[in-house]
Amino acid sequence: SFLGPLASVACAKLGNRTTSIIGAVLVSAGFLISILATSVVFLYISMGLIVGLGFALLYQATSVVTATYFRKRLATAYSIGRSGMGLTFALAPFTQLLLDQYAWQGALLILGGLMLNLVASGMLLRPIHVRLSSSSSSSSSPAPVHKDQTSTLIGPGKEPPKAYQNGSSPLTNGTAKSDPYSGPPRDIPAPEKPGAELKSPHNSELSRLVQNGVSGQEIDTGTEVPGDVSQEQNGKSAAAAGSALQGKKLTEQLPKKTKVLDFALLKNPFFCIYTWSLVFSQLAYFIPYFHLSARARNLGIDPMDASFIISVAGITETVAQLVSGWVTDRNLLHKYHYHKAYLILCGVVNLLSPMADSYILLMVYAVFFAVFCGGYMALLLPVLVDLVGPEKLNNSMGFSMFFVGLGCLTGPPLAGFLYDYTQTYDCSFYLAGVCYLLSSVSLFLEPLARRCKRTSKVKDLTNICSRSEPLNNGVV
Repeated sequence: SFLGPLASVACAKLGNRTTSIIGAVLVSAGFLISILATSVVFLYISMGLIVGLGFALLYQATSVVTATYFRKRLATAYSIGRSGMGLTFALAPFTQLLLDQYAWQGALLILGGLMLNLVASGMLLRPIHVRLSSSSSSSSSPAPVHKDQTSTLIGPGKEPPKAYQNGSSPLTNGTAKSDPYSGPPRDIPAPEKPGAELKSPHNSELSRLVQNGVSGQEIDTGTEVPGDVSQEQNGKSAAAAGSALQGKKLTEQLPKKTKVLDFALLKNPFFCIYTWSLVFSQLAYFIPYFHLSARARNLGIDPMDASFIISVAGITETVAQLVSGWVTDRNLLHKYHYHKAYLILCGVVNLLSPMADSYILLMVYAVFFAVFCGGYMALLLPVLVDLVGPEKLNNSMGFSMFFVGLGCLTGPPLAGFLYDYTQTYDCSFYLAGVCYLLSSVSLFLEPLARRCKRTSKVKDLTNICSRSEPLNNGVV
């Protein structure tokens, strides 16, 4: 998790598919190199650093690709992708079998070979390309669309829109505004066949940008083009407004290249809200799973029965993730509301867990905790996308994983210290409950952050309008 920013850089520079393949190779290599281990320090490097870096690259790449491919059903897709993590408890008996049959070197060799399957999985992460032109010959002549064809296209009784040269159109607050029809329709050249190359003598930079798959929402005209330029305000025609702006270079209006590591995210209130919630939730996540089996043994429960509680919790969490993703995609509420509710319920369940002093009650606690835990784990990526936006996902994922590492590294040792100091596991579960409640607190600040963001945008728009007054007064 600490290597999340490095994984973010790799995805930005190499692409998601290449990053995932490199990560899979590193994971497999880490297992295979560990066969030669002669000390614990060697394992720190091979199983800790190399394998950890590989998994960081894999998680970053697959998360970004999932958010890219699935916009409408992101929660469901992400929950399906994460559901396999709940089944890792089934690997414990399999690993023990390998250790009994082939010793630890043979077990690492087999597991390293199994990890090579991740290379094939990474090859399937194909990037999305938006193409507006094909490799058709440039000699093909476009067929004109005449007046009768124009009326057929736009419907009877409707007037065709006015054609503007140089891609200009009347603007109001930076958005395109329609203009009444004021002249006979021109012949509109149309491609001879589907997929024919779309050519325009103007705005070649914009065409290139669109062909490279850049979203139109990323074109920022607010800082270069005054937002109040319109036909009604200055009494000029749309063509005059367009010619007044013709001298502006399009490259000045296009967005700058996204930074590989955008540290401005650390000032984003939505990212801070999410990070606060994520750190405390991950700090508490591992405490119940690490201490539940030990607490059961302290109560006199058979070790096999205690391990069965953990297995049931893992299976329940898997099912809960799938159900949570499906329910969230119904869009009955904002995703962060579901996330917040699950965190509060996790906190309440852990605060009540010391009351479970028998096998049945511990099983009930494990099931309820797994249900609520799986619910919020399935929403980690969708909530991040909703708060910071998909265009900042790669950077925000890298930074958030770094802070997740802080939580994961702090939680279990702190819980162990509490047990050593009090000689009871109750305080460990109290700690988990308090951390979950603290994790939900930041999400209550989301409306306040949204209002602050809206106020900031209004101030920026006011400043832009004040600078554009000379143009609005007819100075062209």
